[in-house]
Amino acid sequence: MLNSLSKNMTIASLALLAAIPAAAQDNGPAFTVVETGQGFYRLADAVEAIGGNDATIVIAPGAYGDCAVQTAGRITYRAEIAGQTVLDGGICEGKASLVLRGKAATIDGIIFQNQRVPDGNGAGIRIEKGDLYINNALFRNAEQGILSADDPSAEIVITRSTFQRLGRCDRGLSCAHSVYIGDYGSLTVRNSRFEKGSGGHYVKSRAPRVSIAGSSFDDTSGRATNYMIDLPAGATGTIANNVFVQGQNKENYSAFIAVAAEGREHSSSGLNIHSNNAGLANGVERNTWFVADWSGDQIRIANNSLGRGLSRYERR
Repeated sequence: MLNSLSKNMTIASLALLAAIPAAAQDNGPAFTVVETGQGFYRLADAVEAIGGNDATIVIAPGAYGDCAVQTAGRITYRAEIAGQTVLDGGICEGKASLVLRGKAATIDGIIFQNQRVPDGNGAGIRIEKGDLYINNALFRNAEQGILSADDPSAEIVITRSTFQRLGRCDRGLSCAHSVYIGDYGSLTVRNSRFEKGSGGHYVKSRAPRVSIAGSSFDDTSGRATNYMIDLPAGATGTIANNVFVQGQNKENYSAFIAVAAEGREHSSSGLNIHSNNAGLANGVERNTWFVADWSGDQIRIANNSLGRGLSRYERR
């Protein structure tokens, strides 16, 4: 299973393996608005200068404790060199390094790490409104990678990105997850990697439509984790061509994928779960289920390769 995982996952790797500077170098303003050529020493100042316009902020290599709140416009946040720009622990509004509620935001080649807040929901990105597109990003060592509010008119698309050592369920607080999407219009995850979770689910989404494909969920070194994909309100769409490995240290090992565990807010009729490869990590001896379903809808589960101890489907 692990050999299969390695062969299948060539994503989100080369750019993010570049050496990362320990701190930003003082070579002038680190945040440049491409359209105007203006440079800024603070990310928040660059965002404020853009206002309601469409623009790109290029961020120089380095590690920054900055954070910013985007309230308008369409902004692209792009690393000058992919994998060498780090937003390290900065928090705005007690939420995240980037708090987004403009028309749209695009993230390209940036590393987010070490986000923590008193309520246990510190995130690299808090998306509250508008579309979000993430490419070639890395989220690690934080309470959550991405956390969203509700925006049924918008979409979230994640491609070629990695999520590691994220999530928590402790201190009597609500759990945090690697990715937690609220009632957004849709969630798409492509060619991405989830690994070494530290609590909660790897992907939890209340969006009515999902497409999760070509990605890996490697729970081998996970700690107190739960489902790999949780669709708590139900959803239609596709979960296909992914690799799943469940590790030993689980808070809940009863299923890999859960559908409508918290209610039937959305129809799951026609949800298509196919062509996935799933199994237990080496040395793990237990029986569990690939899909647990509370929806009662007609779900298609076909052509999945399931390892020892793993049964295809249970209606709950």
